[in-house]
Amino acid sequence: MADTKWVYDFSEGSKDQKDLLGGKGANLAEMTNLGLPVPPGFTITTDACRYYLEHGGTPPELDAQVSEHLAALEKAMGKTLGDPADPLLVSVRSGAAASMPGMMETVLNVGLNDESVQGLAAQSGSERFAWDSYRRLIQMFGKTVLDIDGDLFEHALDEVKAEQGTDLDLDLDAEHLEDVVGRFKAIVKDATGEDFPQDPREQMDMAINAVFDSWNSDRAIIYRRRERIPSDAGTAVNVCSMVFGNLGTDSGTGVAFTRDPGSGAQGVYGDYLQNAQGEDVVAGIRNTVPLGDLEDIDREAYDELMATMSRLESHYRDLCDIEFTIERNKLWMLQTRVGKRTAAAAFVIATQLVDEGLIDMDEAVRRVTGDQLAQLMFPRFISGGDATQLTQGMNASPGAAVGKAVFSSEEAVTWAQRGEDVVLVRRETNPDDLSGMIAAQGVLTSRGGKTSHAAVVARGMGKTCVCGAEELQVDTKAKKFTAPDGTVVSEGDVISIDGSTGRVWLGEVPVEPSAVVRYFEGEIDPEAEDTEAIVRSVHRILVHADQKRQLAVRTNADTPEDSARARRFGAQGIGLCRTEHMFLGDRRKLVEKLILADGDDERQAALDALEPLQKQDFLEIFEAMDGLPVTVRLLDPPLHEFLPDLTELSVRVALAEERGEPDEGSLRLLAAVRGMHESNPMLGLRGVRLGLVVPGLFAMQVRAIAEAACERKKAGGNPRPEIMIPLVGAVQELEAIREVSVRVLNEVFEQEGCEVDGLLGTMIEVPRAALTAGEIAGSAEFFSFGTNDLTQMTWGFSRDDVEAAFFHQYLDKGIFGISPFESLDREGVGRLVEIAVQQGREARPDLKLGVCGEHGGDPDSVHFFHEVGLDYVSCSPFRVPVARLEAGRAALGGERAGS
Repeated sequence: MADTKWVYDFSEGSKDQKDLLGGKGANLAEMTNLGLPVPPGFTITTDACRYYLEHGGTPPELDAQVSEHLAALEKAMGKTLGDPADPLLVSVRSGAAASMPGMMETVLNVGLNDESVQGLAAQSGSERFAWDSYRRLIQMFGKTVLDIDGDLFEHALDEVKAEQGTDLDLDLDAEHLEDVVGRFKAIVKDATGEDFPQDPREQMDMAINAVFDSWNSDRAIIYRRRERIPSDAGTAVNVCSMVFGNLGTDSGTGVAFTRDPGSGAQGVYGDYLQNAQGEDVVAGIRNTVPLGDLEDIDREAYDELMATMSRLESHYRDLCDIEFTIERNKLWMLQTRVGKRTAAAAFVIATQLVDEGLIDMDEAVRRVTGDQLAQLMFPRFISGGDATQLTQGMNASPGAAVGKAVFSSEEAVTWAQRGEDVVLVRRETNPDDLSGMIAAQGVLTSRGGKTSHAAVVARGMGKTCVCGAEELQVDTKAKKFTAPDGTVVSEGDVISIDGSTGRVWLGEVPVEPSAVVRYFEGEIDPEAEDTEAIVRSVHRILVHADQKRQLAVRTNADTPEDSARARRFGAQGIGLCRTEHMFLGDRRKLVEKLILADGDDERQAALDALEPLQKQDFLEIFEAMDGLPVTVRLLDPPLHEFLPDLTELSVRVALAEERGEPDEGSLRLLAAVRGMHESNPMLGLRGVRLGLVVPGLFAMQVRAIAEAACERKKAGGNPRPEIMIPLVGAVQELEAIREVSVRVLNEVFEQEGCEVDGLLGTMIEVPRAALTAGEIAGSAEFFSFGTNDLTQMTWGFSRDDVEAAFFHQYLDKGIFGISPFESLDREGVGRLVEIAVQQGREARPDLKLGVCGEHGGDPDSVHFFHEVGLDYVSCSPFRVPVARLEAGRAALGGERAGS
């Protein structure tokens, strides 16, 4: 540690040292080395912060290194810190590697005390300025370093303004501000028992430690979790000589952007405030003027700023966000960074920079993210209308939805079929609500969070969803809900929900579809002259991502409509067709007959009734996906999910017996439901186990697939079925079902006089399957990782049970950075995937590998699947463009989310 360099002069660093110097320090160093007017200073590294947090104190060598750099700074400025006659004043600011705006601390005017305030007044020629600077130091220092309630200072300042009959700080003269300083010093003495520190070096050292401590403030911790910033990264500290924008009308401060961060449009964007310091702009205590007005206020400084902005943008090859101060007509650059921007601006700016020759298309793809693309795909509300806001819940799935409130999935389907737009309102949703969710424009629940069933399914489908609107009293039986103000919304009343904000309105808020989605649907020509810039940019970037990616992108789709939409969105096949969704609705009765079958004949009759329905489903999907692979998963969920609820059925039987009218059918059904009741259905009779225990069930499905494929081929199509056997844990299970499946396929091909190429494989969703993948690969031509169940079984979590129960606490405590159901757990579940990939490919080099869990559309997870060498990812139709983009970014080495 003796030789560790803890402090860097601004002239010693560069923009590539963000991890060591923080973003602010690295960019101050870069601007210094470019010869731009940066006030001299130095940076204390993130290493020093990590040492401080780990050891409870600063490194032994830090004090001497700070003294050395402070002496060099004093020499450069020709002033001494806190000198009574001509004081050097410094700012002490935080600066982490990742931008954390407003999350950590800043102290300005360090070095002022009861003596040096007189020197500052003499040198500046303004007693008012000197006393105003001193009161700002005490206020910031008291709140930030001494942890005094900031309201105490605000109240004292307000008292003085009230005594002078004004609301404006600018109306207070030097005498009034000296009075404020006295009151502030009294607050410090009263709160801490100590006088405000007069030693300038003590002030600086205490401020440095306060910046280190602010890394673990509550707001910083919450922000890091949300933005997935590592908790051990630490912050750098920048000590910079002060320049003053509050010396009069020839001074000021501002913020500038080299392009519009909202739209990407080129021009002059920013705000300026005369006779002010930076915190005045942020606090909004006075109205700023547009940056363009600076041209009239101070033409020379304006021209220099414009030239500097152009130079910075060319140097960084990106939109730059700039903070500057003008001190008596001299421009000083206080900060620059690659600016934050909206999703639309990100795409537009990336292609603008390509056209300007600053970056190439590879870099343009790396500059945008799948999350930004997803934001552009949701519909949006537009201003107007006379709707009344009722409440605000959780913004679970972005977008805008307007429709008539309905309170059951059956009603949602019925109303939608007759052309009505509906919003499905439930306390919470469950798998039975899928049809209603598909039919509805959006979903509103009074219970559940962002990882509830409603939220997860809605996001996957691209449906707008507001969850956890707890103030709403939802009564599904009475078909109404009551808002907190007593407003009653009944079935058929129009409501509007905003999945981006969580707001819920009574009445219609005007809405329009996303132009980007209209482009994906084929309604907008990206090459047309009048096409929006955002559509042209998305098109160019996605086309290039498609050319570069190595992962194919398929879709999870169970209907011809979803299949066709996914194909329009760029899907290269179906990676998961869930056959259980084909047994819902009217077909439940046929499943009941299968379960209640008394003997082989009755069971076969039930299967024979189901087969033509299954065949028609597959035929329509093969047609929609003609020429592309379609992976059909044989029945996975436990059979009891197709039967009535146990409690509901028990009540029905009891009431019938009480009336003396016993119902033989209901009695048999109740016996079957009780017989099939499982304590933990997720781990019960489902998947491959069903195929082994219920004779003929999987054979019926395989026959329907084969007959549909043959019919499609005879019609001139090119069906490419892939049959997937779910929940295999041992190779013997797979071998048994494979044997039956091959026999049925051969029988159908012989009967039909046709043969269709296809694959037989399995879903890897049980940890044992991943660990014995080498054996399983001997009987499987493909693996598809079912990462939803693999996550449940690896963690020992039942998703439906645990998300609402304690996940938020796990996130708060930092056990999770993000839910493992949202983004793949690389260390645990990911390790199982890696093992299965390695063993599977060793046993069968041509083994096709994909993923069909929800993680297939998660941007971060897509990068992992690229890294481990999968052939494809599969996701909901709505997420297909997102996966396409992220697969391209992964191939080009773009940063993944949370990295």
